[in-house]
Amino acid sequence: MKRHKLLVAFPATLALGFGVAACGGDDGSSGSGEGLSGEILIDGSSTVAPLTEQIGALFQEENPDVRVTVGTAGTGGGFERFCAGETDISDASREIEPEEQKLCQDGNVEFEEVTVANDALSVVVNPENPVTCISPDQLSEIYGPDADATSWSDIQGLDAEYDEDLATFSPGSDSGTFDYFTEAVNGEEGRQRTQDVNVVGENDNATVTGVAGDPGGIGYFGFSFFNENQDQLKALEIENDQGECVPPAEETTQDGSYNPLGRQLFIYPSAEALQRPEVQEFVQFYLDNLGEVIEQAGFIPLTDQQLQESQQNVEQLLSAGGSGQGG
Repeated sequence: MKRHKLLVAFPATLALGFGVAACGGDDGSSGSGEGLSGEILIDGSSTVAPLTEQIGALFQEENPDVRVTVGTAGTGGGFERFCAGETDISDASREIEPEEQKLCQDGNVEFEEVTVANDALSVVVNPENPVTCISPDQLSEIYGPDADATSWSDIQGLDAEYDEDLATFSPGSDSGTFDYFTEAVNGEEGRQRTQDVNVVGENDNATVTGVAGDPGGIGYFGFSFFNENQDQLKALEIENDQGECVPPAEETTQDGSYNPLGRQLFIYPSAEALQRPEVQEFVQFYLDNLGEVIEQAGFIPLTDQQLQESQQNVEQLLSAGGSGQGG
């Protein structure tokens, strides 16, 4: 079936959680979806979850009889549930992979891909660390599957000398951020050192705490988590394919110069779920609330061209009645 790739930018929040509690005003107003009820089940990326939680909370304020529940099983874990038909929407910090598409096809789950924001995957260190820029090759000396560095002084060619022991933090293997980072830095998705690494699973806040509390700390996660905690952390510039040291930022991510760690964030609604009015209204609600909080909350918005494409593609999605890929 023809694939509809949608580009949508959504508002965001800074607080992580495993669900969005239903809430609404006493006046009983139901906003754009008068009379809507039901439950929208979402799971997946911990990076994308804050966006989904915020839009879910705003949607529930206008539609108090709809409950939006958001989990953080990781991109891979989210797709497992999604392709088994257990959720309506899957949050993802990378595109769905061929084996996951096959899983959805076997489960007769059709879907749509929606880009919700741009993201600068950020490599963070303790503020005491004098290093300012790092290359993918140097990151591979820390995170590569054959890496044996135990001190910052073991990393060749850094722009500053530092003798602190490495305290290395990483998301778990179900994380889309883990998948993206290992492919970009180590050359193969899922390949990373297993010794002397603090694996925090989907708990990005544990990386914040660990790196902020150790002078030799280093970790990686989505830009919004760095933006939220920049008073405790320092983000390293990344040497790109032109040999330039580039910081994670809105402009450098949108113009492509923050490579190879610039990326997009996604949600995947199922075609079956899109047949339900509350899910259709939920997707449309994103469009109706573009630009309200996404930058304030630390996420990187899409470009004007992407936003224009999103308007056109969502109209096509809704007029097509949710016909999508998979199954």
